Amino acid sequence: MGARKVAVVTGSNKGVGFGIVRGLCQKFHGDVYLTSRDERRGRDAVRELEKEGLSPKFHQLDVTDKRSIYTIKNFLEKTYGGLDILVNNAGIMKSFHTKEEGNKVIETNYVSVVNISEALFPLLRPNARVVNVSSRMGNITAFNMKEDTKMKFASPNLTVKELTNLVWEYYNLFDCPNFNPKLYIGQFAYGVSKLGLNRLTSILQRNVSADQRHILVNSCCPGYVDTDMSDHKGLPDGRSRS
Repeated sequence: MGARKVAVVTGSNKGVGFGIVRGLCQKFHGDVYLTSRDERRGRDAVRELEKEGLSPKFHQLDVTDKRSIYTIKNFLEKTYGGLDILVNNAGIMKSFHTKEEGNKVIETNYVSVVNISEALFPLLRPNARVVNVSSRMGNITAFNMKEDTKMKFASPNLTVKELTNLVWEYYNLFDCPNFNPKLYIGQFAYGVSKLGLNRLTSILQRNVSADQRHILVNSCCPGYVDTDMSDHKGLPDGRSRS
């Protein structure tokens, strides 16, 4: 008898991630881990789903902390011997006004996925699925780029390290006097982080395709939904604006 299947959803104590955990608990034949940086909030979220007759499990995970990432990696390896579903949902978007605050957006939305992929991809079993929760802001950011910058991001042989350098390089243009994206720095950082995430997704898929494990890596845009990130101005029940 094979090892029990397991799914992990990052940043899932509320919002879209919470909805993803609910859906997986209803349909996935295996253990589903709701994760959050704050243990109390995470366990409260698990109890909310238990009231619905669902049975999620909890593991603390701060996606911006490499030690936390490797703690859950070691737990999954020891307990399950692998990983079947990974949903990189954790993210932030604020109307930040300082460069330091904008850095947090890049680090949470993009760099964390690079670090999680480095740690957890070796655990992915054959036919595993990875979903990176992205945003239309990534496409809008790409549309507004100069053509030569677009070509750098679109290079077919781009590596993860090269992409990370490009993400920081383009984000740092915000400081240039001739570059005015007409956005708060946090919003600009959000767009750059999601552009990087979309491109990272394609690079990761290219890399896993080479080892014949039939793993699929995708990104998706949930749309404008009712969450803290949208100040609850989005559509309810996980529906997106068409």
